[in-house]
Amino acid sequence: MLASLGKNASIPAGLGPFLGFVVALLVVAHVAVRFLARGADSLLLPLAALLHGIGFVMISRLSDRLARLQATWTLVAIAAFVVTLLVVERVGDLRRYRYTTLAVGVGLLLLPLVPSLGFTSGGARIWVNLGPINFQPGEFAKISLAVFFAAYLAEYFTTKTKEEGTLIGAEPWRIGKLVLPEAQHFVPVMLAWGASVVVMVFEKDLGSSLLFFTLFLVLLWIATERTSYLLMGFGLFAVGAVVAYNAFSHVQTRVSIWLDPWSQYESRGYQPIQALFSLAEGGLTGTGLGLGDPAAVPAAHNDFIFAAIGEELGLLGSVAVLSAYVLLIGGGLRTALRADRAFDKLLATGLTTIIGVQAFIIIGGVVRVVPLTGVTLPFVSYGGSSLVANYVLLALLLRISDTTSRRLHETTDTASVSERIEAWRARRIATKAAAK
Repeated sequence: MLASLGKNASIPAGLGPFLGFVVALLVVAHVAVRFLARGADSLLLPLAALLHGIGFVMISRLSDRLARLQATWTLVAIAAFVVTLLVVERVGDLRRYRYTTLAVGVGLLLLPLVPSLGFTSGGARIWVNLGPINFQPGEFAKISLAVFFAAYLAEYFTTKTKEEGTLIGAEPWRIGKLVLPEAQHFVPVMLAWGASVVVMVFEKDLGSSLLFFTLFLVLLWIATERTSYLLMGFGLFAVGAVVAYNAFSHVQTRVSIWLDPWSQYESRGYQPIQALFSLAEGGLTGTGLGLGDPAAVPAAHNDFIFAAIGEELGLLGSVAVLSAYVLLIGGGLRTALRADRAFDKLLATGLTTIIGVQAFIIIGGVVRVVPLTGVTLPFVSYGGSSLVANYVLLALLLRISDTTSRRLHETTDTASVSERIEAWRARRIATKAAAK
């Protein structure tokens, strides 16, 4: 209502039913969690809904047409969310399909390279056209590959100790002082990671390349608890960054815009500079919803939506969005810490890493902390593929949280019953002894 009043000085007649439709969908998601995953972390869905709502308001502020499309995608996303909770009753069952998820993930990554299906938009070939529907298969590939990495690493790189939830590395082999896993276990997962990164490079999607690299490195580190993997990963990243900068012109362009956009203000540097102007205009409390000019920033509805939020909600609103992401990531990591099985722990960590890294990459790009890359801000940016994939990801996180909670309660209940039985037996023995 505030955005409509600020933009048009009137409230559109259809705003009530339109807004009610979106809110009703989120209520459906809440009811589904209460019935299908009662023991799940109660903060995850409300935080996602908050981010989704803020994003929807800004998209509605920018374009009525995009708002209608986003509402439609919200319907699809909530349906996918509920279906995921219904189908995946035990997240551990996904572990059996690790090679299937690998094939699906790599296949989705390759799909935009098919001449009759894929097309280039915004300098990256990450889109697929199926009739009237355009979508990014890479959004769903990240979930498939997270499941594969978690399942593979849980089987070949971790073992459970008597201490609940503790993971240790598998038997290593050494090259001098460098400790590595057995080659037959290490090669397949490296090939999977290498294939995803190579595909992303050919598609010129730098953000997804960084996302997959970070996902693989974090899960490998968590599975083995070896700092050497982090150091080796940073070394590989440095080498890859230098090679990519010298080999690909689009990488050089992104870096040069990041370092000095002002010299290219009228061409390639226009977007990031306009985003800085928007953030500066917002100040501490913002111009107010509907009272700014976020449309002055090209692609303000997806890549630069954080700049639009900063202009109209100010520093306080931007910090609120960042805080929501911090709490959402904290909830995901808390789910991983509580998980008592290796696969659940690794998958929760991987899914949380996807959300956190995406948010860092796009927000960091807008405020020029890192070079700008083409990824969406989870739950906030416009985009059907991203919204649906993130709600599926959220459903898996909730399922892990619910499964862990139920297992912990079952263990506690069993222990208390056993203690009561033992106490009853002790009392019977004591009573008989006293009677004699």
